[in-house]
Amino acid sequence: MSLSRFFIDRPIFAWVIAILVSLIGTISIISLPIAQWPSIAPPPITLSFTYPGATADTVQRTVVDPISQNLYGLDNLEYISTSANADGTALVTLTFAQGTSPDIAQVQVLNRIDVARSLLPSTVALQGIRISKSNKSYMMFFAVQSSDQSMDEGALGDLLASDIQNPVTRLNGLGDYTAFSSEYAMRVWLDPDKLHDYQLNATDVMNEIGSQNSEQPLGEFGKLPALPNQRSDIYTGGVRRLVTPEEFQNIVVKTQVNGARIRLKDVARVELGPMTYQPIGMINNQPVAAFGVKLASGANQLALSKDIHNKIAELSKYFPANTTYLYPQDTSTYIIESMEEVVETLVIAILLVIVVMYVFLQNFRATFVPAIAVPVVLLGTFAILFFAGFSINTLTMLAMVLAIGLLVDDAIVVVENVERVMEEEHCSPKKATQISMDQISGALVGIALVLSIVFIPMAFFSGSAGVVYRQFSISIVAAMALSVVIALIFTPALCATVLKPKEKKEQHGWFFTKFNNGFDKMVDGYIRGVKHMIHHSRITMIIYVFITVAGLCVFYILPEGFLPDEDQGVVYMQATLSPGSSAAMTSNVTRKMTDYFVKHENKYIKFVFTAIGFNFGGQAQSAAFGVARLKEFDERGSDSRATAQAIATRAMHALSSIPGANVLAFLPPPVMDLGSSTGFDFELQNRGHLDTITFMKARDALLKKASADHRLVAVRPNGLPIAPQYYFNIDRDKAHAQGVSIDSINQTLSIALGSSDAGLFNLRDRVKHVFVQGDVKSRMKPDDLRRWFVRNNNGKMVPLTSFVDGEWKMAPQKVETYNGYPSFEIMGQGAPGISNGTAMKIIEGYANELGKGIGYEWTGMSYEQEKSSGQAGKLYAVSILAVFLSLAALYESWAIPFSVILVVPLGIIGAAAAVYLRGIDNDIYFQVGLLTTVGLAAKNAILIVEFAKEHYDTGTKTLEESAIMAARERIRPILMTSLAFVIGTVPLAIAKGAGAASHVAIGTSVVGGVITATLLALYFVPVFFIVVLGLFKVRPHPLNNKNVDATAGQTGE
Repeated sequence: MSLSRFFIDRPIFAWVIAILVSLIGTISIISLPIAQWPSIAPPPITLSFTYPGATADTVQRTVVDPISQNLYGLDNLEYISTSANADGTALVTLTFAQGTSPDIAQVQVLNRIDVARSLLPSTVALQGIRISKSNKSYMMFFAVQSSDQSMDEGALGDLLASDIQNPVTRLNGLGDYTAFSSEYAMRVWLDPDKLHDYQLNATDVMNEIGSQNSEQPLGEFGKLPALPNQRSDIYTGGVRRLVTPEEFQNIVVKTQVNGARIRLKDVARVELGPMTYQPIGMINNQPVAAFGVKLASGANQLALSKDIHNKIAELSKYFPANTTYLYPQDTSTYIIESMEEVVETLVIAILLVIVVMYVFLQNFRATFVPAIAVPVVLLGTFAILFFAGFSINTLTMLAMVLAIGLLVDDAIVVVENVERVMEEEHCSPKKATQISMDQISGALVGIALVLSIVFIPMAFFSGSAGVVYRQFSISIVAAMALSVVIALIFTPALCATVLKPKEKKEQHGWFFTKFNNGFDKMVDGYIRGVKHMIHHSRITMIIYVFITVAGLCVFYILPEGFLPDEDQGVVYMQATLSPGSSAAMTSNVTRKMTDYFVKHENKYIKFVFTAIGFNFGGQAQSAAFGVARLKEFDERGSDSRATAQAIATRAMHALSSIPGANVLAFLPPPVMDLGSSTGFDFELQNRGHLDTITFMKARDALLKKASADHRLVAVRPNGLPIAPQYYFNIDRDKAHAQGVSIDSINQTLSIALGSSDAGLFNLRDRVKHVFVQGDVKSRMKPDDLRRWFVRNNNGKMVPLTSFVDGEWKMAPQKVETYNGYPSFEIMGQGAPGISNGTAMKIIEGYANELGKGIGYEWTGMSYEQEKSSGQAGKLYAVSILAVFLSLAALYESWAIPFSVILVVPLGIIGAAAAVYLRGIDNDIYFQVGLLTTVGLAAKNAILIVEFAKEHYDTGTKTLEESAIMAARERIRPILMTSLAFVIGTVPLAIAKGAGAASHVAIGTSVVGGVITATLLALYFVPVFFIVVLGLFKVRPHPLNNKNVDATAGQTGE
């Protein structure tokens, strides 16, 4: 007894299986995590250091080089990038291959750091090394703001650090964070003139603060061992750290001979102020304290976003009056909107498929059978995804939309064939179902096998592209496997119990009458066309060759891409001023940036967040970063001017005219963990040990060529330009002659111009720092050094200028390396109409012209695109070969699979032409759509070939008669399933809103490919069957007597 016959006799058993599958799937949906993407980006490990007061060169030589030289040879390390900044900070980012465990990678990196720790400056080692395994991009910014301006940025920063930072950073899934503000520190501003009046120097003040601001355990009265008659044990206290500015002001820094006390307030201002004064956050030009959050590698993004929102709402109950909070960027909003769009598309697709089925089947009972199979299969697929460890994300949901058109095919084929058998054999639904399943079970298994084989090779590709392929592969293969199981178990049971024989005098409405009459005429015309093509098979095959060549030509001229740019509801901005520009000058630029959006784009934006002292290129007072948070998609409307790309283009044009600043406006990359902006990401490397000036000239030559090329836009170095720096020269002989130690000179310079940590104090239940620094007016220019003195070994005060002078030099504000070579990161993108793949080839060509000693490598998303560029051809070849082999095994023939495989180019030309006409790249989504087209085209061919082979194997029909009979019998289910698939994916091809670019890319390729694959295959496949079997001289070979008996009496053309 066959599997289908078993369940035809036991329909309740079939219902039980369907209900259990649906229940497990429903539970899985509730349990599955939701995210925008799976873990596409390779896992990074980031190390950060601080060497206060050091230049970028110094940080590179003393911190970055010793660390990076010990970090090679790590398992699965793909590339390593480092940067050292003029503010003393450094960053080392190690990117590991996709699939590497971040935890294991972190442990290996820590082991290597321990080896290099002894090589680091003591100041760096004492401050510690911060290591994180977070993603590279920020998933969220949140900020606190004083609505009545009663709190300045320092107070807001301290509120953020004291009351918000710790509770939020302890949330599960948070990988790293950046505070765009600073908590309070006790700031001691020294007046060098008053210090000199009292014969004090900066080091004296530091020492006195350190000795008088301390807290030590003092013991107890009666502590053991004690006297035998001791009756009490008394703990002691009272000696503690100072707390208030007033207490610090009263520190005695010197006692005169006459007993007069010189207090700290006599030589300095003491106040609570920010620990650091940059970056400075603003929203719509109003001060805020902002906080950027990065997701831990592999964490649930929506869950973390929800936890942060809940925690901030909870903490806000205890904020000071008139303090509000807001979110300058929150990627979870885009994720939710994108998922809603996909779910809406999914529902629309299901409804459209049901409508198409009803139009063709013209029977509510017949329509009910495949309609009920769709949710059962979809729910079962979610269960498989749950057990496979997947998430509900954009890719799996798009795969579900594609799967609808594929999985409904099996049920339609069953229902349509059962109804045909009932009508032709005049038998009961149960008997018709048994006969039908004997006829088409092989075809169903063959279809499922072919469609699965098409997608299975995708699951074995590596890298970020492999992750995308795998999401589609597992999702669609799971849906197809469940679909054929349901078609063999549940659908036959429904057909046997739900369907009814058609009455001879059954009347259809006027719509169906006209539809059927028109369809019958169309079929007659179709058969005439097939006969004509069979009789002119040579001309037909020449036309086929022409179509194949044309399709391949269109395919090869498609511009290459990786992932399409998406409107994610934000526009990024980056400003870089001329070297040495102050924060005040940068603030003027950020105000102009904000004013532009507020005045000219107010219709589309919520607010603008800017930060001074930081951008993607580095950290300096001359750098700034901004985020324009756009309104939701439905609030912006469908106007083409309302898209993020259009807004960024207008902003780029307007902001580029700001004098004295290079301002860019751009979109974040589609996968934000693969970079900081759209376009290409390029590392120009100094591999020939060229001097810095020569290397810079090579970079400038590359930028000049790229800027002159109209095919490229926004090509810029992602760094900071060299800037004038003042280098001190200490005359050691003079210093020694005057009895002044070099250490005293260095300490005085460090305190005066930088800031020195003089200890700790406690405020608002947090440990905070005490910083001593020269007052503002005493350190604005080199001439101010004459006001600073040091004490010699005779106790006399000696001016610094006696043995210290300086000179101006141009020096880098940021030093970069990539894979151990000095480098410059260069970013840019193609002009409108130029794909990212084309732009990459253009910039590669210019880089190859730079001469010896200059190399380059790709990084970020460009690295992944370059890595995946050779995979598509292999994917197509392996998939087609796998289909051929599976068909050969299924039909026990080497000839018949050729008649199926020949249909592939008929789908390629439609998919490639549709994508080309809409200006879409040959990216990952197109490739997935193309493979889907190949699968569906092969499925249609199998339906015709399977029935033609059955007729031919009876031994009573010629090849031509068999092919024509199969064409007539299968045109209705082929058109029905293909039309259902096309209409179900049309919502993707015309999508708007969140995630629209990816939807349009995959929808366009599928719709175009399936239309040509269906229309052309209906005519060409019968010809292929006759030509191939005739060429191979295949003879009738009955493999299944039941099929022979069932079809022997059928006639017709």
